[in-house]
Amino acid sequence: MLLYIIAFIIFVVILLGYFKIADHFNIIDKPNERSSHKHITIRGGGIVFPAAAFLWFLMYGFNQPWIIFALLLLATVSFLDDAKTLSSKIRITIHFIAVSVLFWQIQLFDLPWYYILLAYLLVTGWINAFNFMDGINGITAFYGLVALGTFAWLNQSMHFVSQDLIILLIFSVLIFSFFNARHRAKTFAGDVGSVSLAFLLAWFIVSLIIKTGRFEYILLFAVYGIDTVFTIIHRLQQRENIFEAHRTHLYQFLSNEFQWPHIIVSGIYCVIQLGINYIAIKLIAENRMNWQIFILFLLVLSSIYLVARYIILKDLRLKLR
Repeated sequence: MLLYIIAFIIFVVILLGYFKIADHFNIIDKPNERSSHKHITIRGGGIVFPAAAFLWFLMYGFNQPWIIFALLLLATVSFLDDAKTLSSKIRITIHFIAVSVLFWQIQLFDLPWYYILLAYLLVTGWINAFNFMDGINGITAFYGLVALGTFAWLNQSMHFVSQDLIILLIFSVLIFSFFNARHRAKTFAGDVGSVSLAFLLAWFIVSLIIKTGRFEYILLFAVYGIDTVFTIIHRLQQRENIFEAHRTHLYQFLSNEFQWPHIIVSGIYCVIQLGINYIAIKLIAENRMNWQIFILFLLVLSSIYLVARYIILKDLRLKLR
């Protein structure tokens, strides 16, 4: 418990210290026509997430050095991208290296090649999706807490990762939430935060799937996954560049065009994901989840999302007339 208290204090000091550094070097996010915020805000407050993982590495026996190295490499490049936009080729290359190191360490390369290919597609897609979804106050913080809380609960009996690591990450997200999950955020996670947290969550979910042999646990990321996939499909239909910033996620329509408070929208997304987690874990625990139920579950969730998106866009068109 004493180590947790010390870690909590360290995270607060790191974040407050970072605010001074970011302010001095002008590491800020200026609102533009595609932003969901209206005020200049410090970018990169999510630096506390990789810092939490590194502190765990130092405090708990220097475990998983290669994964922590991959995380810090990813965080460093993402931070540089926050401070000064880097080439997409550099970012993609580093993402590939970091994910490859992760797969090597958790022995995923022992699986058949088609599982490895699928894992690359899903994990790299997840990291980018998590980054894309980091667009309004509170959403990364709340979603991170839901995911980490779920992993902490499952890990008590399954032991697929270090429980201390999960708890330290929860502390770091709680501290970040204090400065982000508010009407006028003091800081945004930035790429350094969203990419790093996404990488850590990918580590946990892949480890859980390997440990249990239950691919259905991917439903723990269903809300972000569904919103991202259908938003990409919509943008492709509109012949838009899917790698450019935009405001066409469902949560962005609610926050920007309908002026719903960011915290309310973020809360809705995360409560829905929490409900999905409960149902999915219950079905898996009772051995009632199979491929047919899994696909049906995804189809139902996708249908609900598409109906909600259709109604919201229809109301928006009426509003703009």
